Amino acid sequence: MEPGLIVLLVLTGIIVGLGQGLLGVGGAFIMVPVMVAVFDYLGWDPDLAVKTAFGTSLLVIFPAAIATTVAHHRLKAVRWKAAVVMGAGGVAGSLLGATLTTRIIGGEIMKIVFGVVVILASIRLLTAKPLESREPPRENPLLWVVFGFLVGMFSGLLGAGGGILMVPVMVMLLRFRMHQAVATSAAVMVFTSGAGAVGYFVNGLHVSGLPGGSLGYFSLTAWLCLAPTSIAMTQAGTWVAHRLSGKALRTVFVIVMVVVGVKMLGAF
Repeated sequence: MEPGLIVLLVLTGIIVGLGQGLLGVGGAFIMVPVMVAVFDYLGWDPDLAVKTAFGTSLLVIFPAAIATTVAHHRLKAVRWKAAVVMGAGGVAGSLLGATLTTRIIGGEIMKIVFGVVVILASIRLLTAKPLESREPPRENPLLWVVFGFLVGMFSGLLGAGGGILMVPVMVMLLRFRMHQAVATSAAVMVFTSGAGAVGYFVNGLHVSGLPGGSLGYFSLTAWLCLAPTSIAMTQAGTWVAHRLSGKALRTVFVIVMVVVGVKMLGAF
């Protein structure tokens, strides 16, 4: 791979790591377009380029999510019971989503749906009244499983960790505080990204025409450029997140959601 492309992927990894630590989102909506552009430049088949970008994105998110979760856990911000229950539902949803994308449908329709959902969720998160400090989070394992499954399915369909939807769900519907939502979202992403990555690996093992350096729907070259920098920068993002107020953190998250939603609808 050309040095310029390697530098581009390394810089992308830095941005992804900061976003994951700060906001509890995996950064797939930055990684995937960059990887698709790189693979197109290298002359890959367009369908293989998209699916490999999705699979590689999940494989990058997985270790970065672990690093982020460890950092938030040290600050006692992760709600572990909710994270494990949501993660269990997310594993099933993520495997299903990865199988649907690789075997039955492409990602274009789901990208549009996802973009609309993200924009609507950002509007709702921005206009929602702040929760009273005395109002406890909802302790409903059934809701946790359902939300985990749905977010996991989007994760598998689009090669994303799911945090861009998980955080608003936790804040608006489950009544988590913003810092708890960001931290717990990172923990859930360990499950969803790991399961989704397995799905893309298994479904891509026997696909013909994959370029050199690929293993299933994974580009090992791209992963080696993205993963180390993203893992390293999660610590900086986590440090910043716990020094912002809940209101400021929510505002930053809403801005990111709007940009992601508009991007998914085909802007930029």
